[in-house]
Amino acid sequence: MTTFLVHFVRETWQLTAEMASFLLLGFAVAGLLSVFISPAWLERHLGGRGLAPVFKASLFGVPLPLCSCGVIPVSASLKQHGASRAATTAFLLSTPQTGVDSVMVTWTMLGPMFAIFRPVVALLTGILGGSLVQSFVPDEHRSSANGKSLAGAAAVDDTRPKGWADKLRAAFDYATVTLPGDIGRALLIGILIAGLIAAAIPEDYLGGFLGTGALSIALMMIVGIPIYVCATASVPLAAGFIAMGATPGAALAFLVAGPATNAATLTTISRVLGRRTMIIYLLTVAVSAFGGGLLLDWLLPRAAEAIPALTGMGHDHDGLGWFDHFSGIVLVVVMSWSWWKARQHDCGCDDGACATTPVSLEGMNAPMQKKEFEVEGMSCSHCSSSVDRALRELAGVGACQVRLDEGLAVVEGENVDEAAVVAAVEGLGFKARVRSPGQ
Repeated sequence: MTTFLVHFVRETWQLTAEMASFLLLGFAVAGLLSVFISPAWLERHLGGRGLAPVFKASLFGVPLPLCSCGVIPVSASLKQHGASRAATTAFLLSTPQTGVDSVMVTWTMLGPMFAIFRPVVALLTGILGGSLVQSFVPDEHRSSANGKSLAGAAAVDDTRPKGWADKLRAAFDYATVTLPGDIGRALLIGILIAGLIAAAIPEDYLGGFLGTGALSIALMMIVGIPIYVCATASVPLAAGFIAMGATPGAALAFLVAGPATNAATLTTISRVLGRRTMIIYLLTVAVSAFGGGLLLDWLLPRAAEAIPALTGMGHDHDGLGWFDHFSGIVLVVVMSWSWWKARQHDCGCDDGACATTPVSLEGMNAPMQKKEFEVEGMSCSHCSSSVDRALRELAGVGACQVRLDEGLAVVEGENVDEAAVVAAVEGLGFKARVRSPGQ
C-alpha cells in the first residue's frame, strides 16, 4: 500500500510539473485576451447572416479560455445583443473544446501535432455546426431580455480598464485569480485521476478492450458526451488513456466530446436556442469527434515519416528538470492563491473574479429599492459576469452585485421589475427567483 501511494504521489507531481510552465504561459495569454477582447467587440462581428459571422465566431472562440459551463451564458448574452443563431452555435461549439491554456498543456503532454490538430478540429466543428444551423433553423428577430432593440442593447458601456497600468493589473488578476479559480477544481480532479491511472493501471491495458480504429474512437466519444470535463483538465486524462492503450484518435474524440457536451449543456442549449439547434449541436460534436479521431490516427504515422519532430507524445517524466519542478511549485502557489482570494468577498459585481468594475450599492440617490434574487447554475466567473451585465442593462437598475459563491444577485434601483430581472437571468440559461425576506 505504501509503495502504491508513493507511486501515485510521484506520478501526480510529475504530471503537474510537466504541464506547469505551459499552463502558466496559457494563463498569462488568457489574461491579456480578457482585457483586450470585449463582449461588445465580439458582438459587432457576429451579427448578420452568411458564413462570415459563423467563421468569425468559430475563430474567436478557439483561443478563449471558456469551458462548457461558462460559454453558455456568454453565448446567450451574445445572442441577446445581436449575434445570429448560427454564429452563436458556432461559438458554442468551438469555444469549450480548446483555449490558449489547454493548447499549451496539449503541446507539452501530447505533442506538437496534437496541439495543432486540436484547435483546427474545434474551428471546423464550429463552422460545420453554424452552417447547418443557418441552413435548417430560421433566425427570428427578437429583442433582448430588457425589452430594448438589439441595436440598442449592443451599445453597452465597456467596463474594461482604460489605462495600460490598469489593463495589466486586470490581466494579472485574471491570470492568477479568475481563470485558475474557474478551472482549478476540474484541473485538480483531472490530474489526480491521471495520476491514479498511471499508478494503478498497466500501460496498454485498454488496448485489448478498445482495440484500434473506428470502434475505439466511437467508444471514447460516447464516454465523453454525457460527462463534464473542461478543456484543460481533459488533457491529462487523454494522456492517461493513451498510456493505457487508446489510440491518439480515440483520445481526441474524448477531448472533443467531453468539453463540448454534457447533459446540462444540452438542456440549456435546447431552452435558449431551441430543440432543433440542440440536435444539430449534438450531431456536429459526434461527427467532428469521430471524423477528427479517424483523421488524426491516419495522419500521425504519415507525419512521423515526413516531420518526426511534430509527432512526439509529450515529455518524458525522466527528462523533467529543475525548471519544470520550479514551475510546478509556482502553479501550486497560483492555484492556492486563487482559492484563497475567491473566499475573501472583496469584489463587487463579479465576486472574486474582478473581471468587471464593481458597482457599489452604497451612496445611491434615494429612494431606491433593494431586491435579492437566487440564481441557480452559476459555476464560474464568466457566469457571474454575464448575469451582472444583463442586470446592469435593465431599465431602472442603478446598481447590482452578483455573488457567485452564494448564488445570489442583489439589485438596487428605482421601480425594479422583478419579472424582468428573472427573465434576463433565465435568458442566459440559469434559473432565478426572488429571494424571500428573512432568508
